[in-house]
Amino acid sequence: MNDKLIQFKIVIILLEGKFCVQYFQAVQQGKVRASKSQMKLFNIAGFGMLTLTTKKIDGKFLPVGEEEFTAVIQLEDGFVTVIVDNDGYTKAQSKKLEKKNALEIYKKLRDSGMQEFPKSSIKIWTEDRPTIQNNPG
Repeated sequence: MNDKLIQFKIVIILLEGKFCVQYFQAVQQGKVRASKSQMKLFNIAGFGMLTLTTKKIDGKFLPVGEEEFTAVIQLEDGFVTVIVDNDGYTKAQSKKLEKKNALEIYKKLRDSGMQEFPKSSIKIWTEDRPTIQNNPG
């Protein structure tokens, strides 16, 4: 094997190692942040599911943000109250509920001091979902 090929393979291994370390650190830091949001939701709703721990922005994996905002979204078979970061990435969600119940949890989060997510959609898993807490009906 020639020296240039060996050097190239070493560089690739080092780059992949750096990527894995950065991804692992983002996951670990994001898990801590998302778990805090999950516990807040659990304390108010009696149930809280961890959703995302990382987000991918400009090709880089980052931990979800420390900020906490709340919103309500509609899924195929129900409504969920979510806690999201500043970019709208979900960190925690309630179980699927009737709209009225999801809005009650949302109100309790707001009453506890959590701000409403100011944008009109959030990111849950791989989807963008419109927020509905201000929609009548």
